[in-house]
Amino acid sequence: MTYSLAGRIQTRIVLFGVIGGIWTALVTPILPTRLPLGSSYEMSFTVLGLIIVLGVAWELAYHLLQQFRWDKDWPTGFSLLAGVPEGLVLWLLLDSGTWLWEVPVTARGFWTLFISTWLLIWAVLSGPIRVLLVRRRWRGGRLFG
Repeated sequence: MTYSLAGRIQTRIVLFGVIGGIWTALVTPILPTRLPLGSSYEMSFTVLGLIIVLGVAWELAYHLLQQFRWDKDWPTGFSLLAGVPEGLVLWLLLDSGTWLWEVPVTARGFWTLFISTWLLIWAVLSGPIRVLLVRRRWRGGRLFG
């Protein structure tokens, strides 16, 4: 069974929230940001939160694009490459200064965090999740309900 829209959204929120949250907490002190540690954590968790929130919108766009594929699913490599437009759009939004809050964002810190988090989530989704949650595949990727 291919993953449903609800399953992909649930998986994204849980994986980025849990695995991404742990990873962000661990990697933030060594990010190349030149910011005080508190500001570095603020930047890191803002980026992670925006990855989750904007990711739901991306999932809607991906769902629309998948309707043009005969099997209504992506190859695994597409999931990895999806990080490119997501990262670029997120960086442009953060760098433009259009946000209502002032979060100091450095390019090296952002890209180090984004790429490492994306690769970690992709690796977990491609391997351990498939082993640990076997029945998830038969429920359309849903983790709940």
